[in-house]
Amino acid sequence: MADVKVPLRDMHFSLQEVLNYTSRSAELGGFEAVDEDTLSAVLEEAAKFVEQELAPINQSGDQQGCQWNDTVVTTPDGFKEAYAAFVEGGWASLSADTEYGGQGLPPSMATLLSEMAGTANWAWAMYPGLSHGAHATITAHGSEEQKATYLGKLTSGEWTGTMCLTESHCGTDLGMLRTRAEPNEDGSYSLHGTKIFISAGEHDMTDNIVHIVLARLPDAPKGTKGISLFIVPKCLPDENGEAGERNGVSCGSIEHKMGIHGNATCLLNFDGAKGFLIGPPNRGLNCMFTFMNAARLGTALQGVAHAEFGYQKSLDYARDRLQMRSLSGQKNPDKNADPIIVHPDVRRMLLTQKAFAEGGRLFVHSLAMDVDVTESDASPQEIGKADARLALLTPIAKAFLTETGFESANLGLQIFGGHGFIQEWGMEQNVRDCRISTLYEGTTGIQALDLLGRKIVGSQGGLLRPFLAEIAEFCDAHENTREMANVVATLRTHCDEWETITTDITMRAMSNADEIGAASVDYLMYAGYVVLAYFWAQSRATALNALAQPTCTEHDFYQAKLTTCDYYFEKLLPRTRSLVATMDAGADPLMALNADHFRF
Repeated sequence: MADVKVPLRDMHFSLQEVLNYTSRSAELGGFEAVDEDTLSAVLEEAAKFVEQELAPINQSGDQQGCQWNDTVVTTPDGFKEAYAAFVEGGWASLSADTEYGGQGLPPSMATLLSEMAGTANWAWAMYPGLSHGAHATITAHGSEEQKATYLGKLTSGEWTGTMCLTESHCGTDLGMLRTRAEPNEDGSYSLHGTKIFISAGEHDMTDNIVHIVLARLPDAPKGTKGISLFIVPKCLPDENGEAGERNGVSCGSIEHKMGIHGNATCLLNFDGAKGFLIGPPNRGLNCMFTFMNAARLGTALQGVAHAEFGYQKSLDYARDRLQMRSLSGQKNPDKNADPIIVHPDVRRMLLTQKAFAEGGRLFVHSLAMDVDVTESDASPQEIGKADARLALLTPIAKAFLTETGFESANLGLQIFGGHGFIQEWGMEQNVRDCRISTLYEGTTGIQALDLLGRKIVGSQGGLLRPFLAEIAEFCDAHENTREMANVVATLRTHCDEWETITTDITMRAMSNADEIGAASVDYLMYAGYVVLAYFWAQSRATALNALAQPTCTEHDFYQAKLTTCDYYFEKLLPRTRSLVATMDAGADPLMALNADHFRF
């Protein structure tokens, strides 16, 4: 029951009809070869791979889990074989630079593959998923020798990568990390310390793992200004560039987790492991943001994946499950009950999942195309514009789409009723697997502080204004279309309100810095609802245009877009009203209680 089908029709709608994917790719220097035939071929073949190779081992992988034995980690049955098929099919190299054996397609192509793989089997998808961040970090900050040593193997998928950030005592506060890097005579470093929560930190799917590790040099200043970045391979490359002598890094244990059991979350011990400085000394956190931003977009995608999974499975169930009669009159007189899809509350849950899955997909695809711009031969002005848009929208996407993805996963389980609580249907696994998405790569609270504190207040609104102008331009283009009038008016109202809220919080924060923290999560969720409204408005405009064509043969598909857009604007966007009220309440209700009085 837990298998899924890739929503190819909706992906095509998002990419081609709303975002003009291939046309825009053709305008970017370096990606001119991406035409509609190429896109369709990649999507269709990728769909076959994930449906045939990954979906069948999702539930069994969860039930079997990873096994640890004396530093050795064994992945669930079928994971290693699926990864071998992934590498053999050339999927690992899809968006990598041709200089290192890649196929040279836009980075967004890898995002589309990750979306499919993650929906079918998130735990498996994390193994190659983290390699993209390692590849990007070495590409951006590595020396030519480091690129020559590692990028070819990461490109092919022969080796995988990890991100080693936190330690047991510091969590998100990386300024507290203690792992140290002592210089060796040959220019390398010996790393000593322990890292926790390392996804895919040890496994049996490849013969080498390239760890990207944060550590301190002996003379490093305290705090985040004294962190450097290192490449620490599990096995040191030999003279032929293959995995050679085992390095001094080992897996001390794997975590026993709520979900994603098929992915090994490791405690890694660095006992004099040989590492190689990447980027400037004491600038490691800055360099690591290359990896972290890629991971945050990948996690935003996870929210969409779990929303899609929950929607697909609960929709099938709601059509088949017979229970009670419709309050407006029986709909299935030949049976002793009606299918539960006729009941308004079940419709509420299904439409909420649909709105978040399809709207979130368009949101992620749009950001993936911004990444394409930053990796292309576009003008500095175009790249700067895409970078600024990503800076603003990445924390919103990461936090909002994972929060709504978790909500959708729970709604999917709810539609199943008691059966959703039972393992065999796969719904409780979807909830468990999804829960981590709001935590790793920066919790919702951390993303909210990044958005409001650093991106909005820190730029004095400089990052927000261009995006609001983008929405205003869309509204100007569609305000005279009768079927768009209400949507456009609502968008304009919310954008004006967004600016007002921003000004109010900024003014209050001038006299009380806690106002930022008190408002931040509500502010991010407000922003998320408005951003998704913008993408649903684009979907509506596209669907209306398609329905107006005399050759349209998919009336039901486009009408469903219009109806879901209406649902979003009338039933979900109004959640912003309570968020405005809680932001207006300020910090006092949160900070008034003495910390000692929290006890029972």
